[in-house]
Amino acid sequence: MNNVFRKHPLILICALLTVVTFSVYWPVVNHEFLKYDDDTYVTDNQNIQTPFTQQSIHWAFTSGYASNWHPLTWLSHMLDWQLFGANSAGHHFVNLLLHIANTLLLFIILNRMTHTLWAGAFVAAMFALHPLHIESVAWVAERKDVLSSLFWMLTILAYLHYAKRSSLALYILALLFFALGLMA
Repeated sequence: MNNVFRKHPLILICALLTVVTFSVYWPVVNHEFLKYDDDTYVTDNQNIQTPFTQQSIHWAFTSGYASNWHPLTWLSHMLDWQLFGANSAGHHFVNLLLHIANTLLLFIILNRMTHTLWAGAFVAAMFALHPLHIESVAWVAERKDVLSSLFWMLTILAYLHYAKRSSLALYILALLFFALGLMA
């Protein structure tokens, strides 16, 4: 196994970033919903507590509820409610998984852009552990931040591929991720 990490340091760094981020943020899974916006977004929002139907999906894409238009955020809250109901641990866990995915994507992007393995790992670690991200992981209503960050990272990654191999499909993929990020 040690030989695998020596030959593939990207795997080691991704594993370390995952373990460290998971360890630091794991306590959020034990947090309750916050009265500040989690009620508006999730616990008192009948629109997201209904199963996925044509009407609920229509609501997500046409609503300006809570002064925001972010249909993917609403859809992700609907999915969480279907999976976890009023159990806040599941909602927080999804935010944690999204933050870990964002951290790994940032590391991969930086490694591809700069070809500096450890500098990219350091920046990704700082991103993962920076205090500004605590709110986004620990507050269910901040799903919009970790979700839009995911699509932002995917946009950059798709654009990097497009810049290396100019193709219409890769350009459309970058635009699609960008549009999804705006909808989050």
